[in-house]
Amino acid sequence: MLRTLVIGGGVIGATTAYFLSEAGHDVTVVDRGPSLAAECSFANGGMLHASHTEPWNTPEAIGQLLRWIGREDSPLLLRPGQIPNLIGWGLGFLRYSRASHHERNTRVNARLAVYSQQVMDDIRAREDIAYDHQTAGIVKIFRDPAELDAARQASEMIRGTGVDFDMLDTEGVLALEPALEDIRRELVGGVFYPRDESGDCRIFSEELGRLVHRRGADIRLGETVRRLEGDGRGVTGVVTDRGTLTADRYVLAAGVDAPLLVKPLGFRLPIKPVKGYSATLTVAGLPGAPTMPIIDEGRKLVITRLGGRLRVAGTAEFAGYDYTIHRARVEAVLRQALLNLPTLAAEVDVAQAEPWACLRPMTVDGPPLLGASPVSNLFLNTGAGHLGWTFAAGAGRVVADIVSDREPEIDMDGLTLQRY
Repeated sequence: MLRTLVIGGGVIGATTAYFLSEAGHDVTVVDRGPSLAAECSFANGGMLHASHTEPWNTPEAIGQLLRWIGREDSPLLLRPGQIPNLIGWGLGFLRYSRASHHERNTRVNARLAVYSQQVMDDIRAREDIAYDHQTAGIVKIFRDPAELDAARQASEMIRGTGVDFDMLDTEGVLALEPALEDIRRELVGGVFYPRDESGDCRIFSEELGRLVHRRGADIRLGETVRRLEGDGRGVTGVVTDRGTLTADRYVLAAGVDAPLLVKPLGFRLPIKPVKGYSATLTVAGLPGAPTMPIIDEGRKLVITRLGGRLRVAGTAEFAGYDYTIHRARVEAVLRQALLNLPTLAAEVDVAQAEPWACLRPMTVDGPPLLGASPVSNLFLNTGAGHLGWTFAAGAGRVVADIVSDREPEIDMDGLTLQRY
């Protein structure tokens, strides 16, 4: 039996541990948080969307990022102090924004996301897990005809990967989500993605952790990884604030810390932290609360119903390894989201909203890094960016297969470190 250590206990680490355990590994998971999913998986947007897999480095987004430098209320924010730290990575980010690269990487992401949806279906069929999920699809709304047409073209581009969609006029949008009736005159239409879904990532991760623990896995929480010992030939141990952990094989699912941990081993990961914000509101029993997950493409935010709560999330902030939750950024997300829901906005107590922020691990080109590393017994499951919840089940299955010396079920082209 192989002893395998998973470094990181977010949804990526939890799903990887689940499939490693299923494959017969003796699994250990180590994470600095007090619980699984205590960081980037704690209060994300809640959506699993194969429809929304475009990397962020579109030419339009790069132009907006430069125009909005320092603007606290902007959806994309580059803090001036981070410009020197982003020069090398930023040039790559710009290079991969070319149409040919961007389209290819969108398809790569969509391929993994569609596979991940299938794997999630399998998990739900096998396990009795409740995580405030719904599988009725997601709707994107638009106020600009040109943006709606661009969404149609983008959806056509990934239809071949298995992403189904329906174009909607305003009446079609309102039929799906009546809570948008108050902004009827603003809407020009939308796109409905019937296979997309939503759910509470934190609850899902914790439930998977319980399953894995019952199978015999060692879940070590509140334990901080200090460094990886070894060299290019192999990892010999993981030094934590409690001692040294050893295994036969190691999976790095440590998000934005992954590049810092591998640097002493002699290789680099092209990943930078990009901060995202969310707020969670209690909406049970309030009029005007939506039931359908909504993506507001123009405002770059998502609105997700999770049981009696409403999660709103958005923004991308290039601020380095700064974990500060800036209240102005949270309030901007809340304000912009509730403009879609005037009836609810008049009833909900925004002062009671739970603020949150995390650092997403963003690769220079968009797709995650899965599978083998230059170190023989170290494997990667990192770099998912804003798509960690979307990719988690599929990426966890793929990496567990590779660690187990099995062939993955999907084409890995564009998903490994070897692409650089």
